[in-house]
Amino acid sequence: MKTSLTPIGDQMLELLSTSVVLLERDRTVCYLNAAAEGLLQISARQAIGIELARLMPSLVTLERGIELALERQGTYTQREHRVVVGSGHTVTVNCAITPLAHGRILLELDQLDHHLRISRENQLIAQNRAIRELIRNLAHEIKNPLGGLRGAAQLLQQELLEPSQHEYTEVIIREADRLRALVDGLLGPDTRGRYRPTNIHQLLEHVRHLVQAEAPPRVSIVRDYDPSIPPLQVVPDQLIQVLLNLVRNALQAVGDTGLITLYTRTQRRFTIGNVEHRLVACIKVIDDGCGIPVERQDTIFYPVASDHAPGRGIGLSIAQTLLYQHGGLIECTSEPGHTVFTVWLPIEEHNE
Repeated sequence: MKTSLTPIGDQMLELLSTSVVLLERDRTVCYLNAAAEGLLQISARQAIGIELARLMPSLVTLERGIELALERQGTYTQREHRVVVGSGHTVTVNCAITPLAHGRILLELDQLDHHLRISRENQLIAQNRAIRELIRNLAHEIKNPLGGLRGAAQLLQQELLEPSQHEYTEVIIREADRLRALVDGLLGPDTRGRYRPTNIHQLLEHVRHLVQAEAPPRVSIVRDYDPSIPPLQVVPDQLIQVLLNLVRNALQAVGDTGLITLYTRTQRRFTIGNVEHRLVACIKVIDDGCGIPVERQDTIFYPVASDHAPGRGIGLSIAQTLLYQHGGLIECTSEPGHTVFTVWLPIEEHNE
């Protein structure tokens, strides 16, 4: 149970986007706000009453800063401190340490990665908008003459007296149809759909069963789910398409032997682009495959029509567009042996 400060104080701290942790004199945690729970990926119930060094061993190096702050009786800031959080990954924070009355210590954690991530997300969203607009314009310019070309080939075929010559016009018609299908693929599916409350784990299990049937015997697909995630307002078929694309990419990346992990959690007070959400779902597809080359990582969401490298092709571009329609986003980090595609989706009422 959280230590109560004052009703107004509690409310103000809970609304802050800055992560706040309050320690007793003996360095046990007596309070942390919602932002801190999200950053450290640990609940207040788990943290309160536990010594900071035992709760987060990577924070033990703050002890010297705490001593300096107490000695000076003023705020001391420790910059670019790396913290290993509950999920096992590392975040970089600036930590302001302030001594309070009765020997208590206030820690304010400002995540540096957070600002970089928002900037990268804004770039991804702007990139996606620009690409979709370019493709729509190109599709219009390509499909009109294709229709004329196909129609002319059909008329010519009717005029040819020798059936053996029909082979040439049929080639023209087939190629026109192939190019039209390619353009439609670049445009992506019809993004209209009916949003309804959906259990994300049911969709993930559906995708897991489909991909497991295609996987070689020595490829394992394991699950690390948070069953407390509430239903999401999504178009189920579209989200299945997104997840199926990501998991199949992971399957291609691991080859004949490997591990794919499906991971879900929630994150509080999370910003997607410039919009802060009270609660979002975090869905990760993690594989231990060959990774995506560094020089390609900035372009994996481009609608490349013919590239069979893992994590590439028009599928990711379409998946990003579908997530954008849901107010969400896909991010990727990759190095050899560890690639993570992360889907962020708001957990809130969808405005249809």
